[in-house]
Amino acid sequence: MLIKNGLVYTENFRFEKTDIFIKDHIIAEMKERSSEDPRDSGSVCQLSEMENERDEDVIDARGKLIIPGLTDLHFHGCVSYDTNDAADEAFHAMAVYQLKSGVTAICPTTMTLPENEVEKIVKKAKEYSCRRGEGEAAIVGVNLEGPFISKDRVGAQNPLYVTGPDPAFIEKLLEETDCFPKLITIAPEVTGAMEFIKKLHERIRISIGHTMTDYETAKEAYKNGALHLTHMFNAMPAIHHRMPGPIVAAMEAPEVTCEIICDGVHVHPASVRMAFSIMGADKMILISDSCRACGMPEGKYELGGQDIYKHDHAAFLEDGTLAASASNLYECMVNAIDFGVPVEDAVRAAAYNPAKALGMLDRYGSIKKGKAADILIIDPEKHYHLERVISGGIR
Repeated sequence: MLIKNGLVYTENFRFEKTDIFIKDHIIAEMKERSSEDPRDSGSVCQLSEMENERDEDVIDARGKLIIPGLTDLHFHGCVSYDTNDAADEAFHAMAVYQLKSGVTAICPTTMTLPENEVEKIVKKAKEYSCRRGEGEAAIVGVNLEGPFISKDRVGAQNPLYVTGPDPAFIEKLLEETDCFPKLITIAPEVTGAMEFIKKLHERIRISIGHTMTDYETAKEAYKNGALHLTHMFNAMPAIHHRMPGPIVAAMEAPEVTCEIICDGVHVHPASVRMAFSIMGADKMILISDSCRACGMPEGKYELGGQDIYKHDHAAFLEDGTLAASASNLYECMVNAIDFGVPVEDAVRAAAYNPAKALGMLDRYGSIKKGKAADILIIDPEKHYHLERVISGGIR
């Protein structure tokens, strides 16, 4: 397959005139086009095997942007299914929906649940990931959001299952699933949290979230190996000029990446712009934090054992508490652009940065020779309409 005449988002974090040749599900070759290149007039480029491509295997992407498939490292569910279902049917339906939405790699995310249920979910996700079918996003790991969080900042999580950090349980889970859990959210101020971070930070990416932590404690957690911030602004102390909190501590820690939910409900557009400004494009990661209600009509759904209600483009608990998002990651990326985040930075935060945080940049997150051919073709003139999803070289 040859994709020609488009503007390709490269590892230089900008759009460049480049042709892409895909062979055996891999990006086999890339060739930059100069403004004088005759290929700009529509002729097929002359790279080795490229010139022999049949017409039906050539995509003319003139006027289009070509970006890497997105990676959502924090989503709970969609199309009426949830990670916590721990069922083949759920993982299949979610993976199909995500791929159609431009998300080619996913980390299904658990909630605060009893440890035996968390274990069941992770093992089922690991098992299903080995049987990925055509038309599905790749399940590249599991994100554990809890249960080692603050009872005072549970958000939409079930406080009944909040418990203290248990490094032995996580070590066992990592060993039994070949390190399939990729991230875990923890409140650094709870008893045992610092010891947990010191002991496990080299085996799983530890994120601060659902927390009441102050600046000093967050700073210590980052120093001890925590490298991530769960849904920035949500379920944590706000920035105060005398109590800067975990957000400012994350800003000052160069290696820490910061998730942000960009559904237009969880975080105000001005705060999204501020986050990208103070953190820098290299630290920001867009997430959906979506639930069963994503891709579904308004109505009643379930999240972590609690009823939620979708209305006004989001999901809420019965008491009005804002719960998970009802948007997918591609929609969040377009929202970020609408909010004033540069296109290049929004794409980086939805594709490159999450793949890097997961340690999977060798396969996902960018368009580069030798990587999986997970590519999106979008039309900037139609409000960044997703025109085509190519997964593993299959369209």
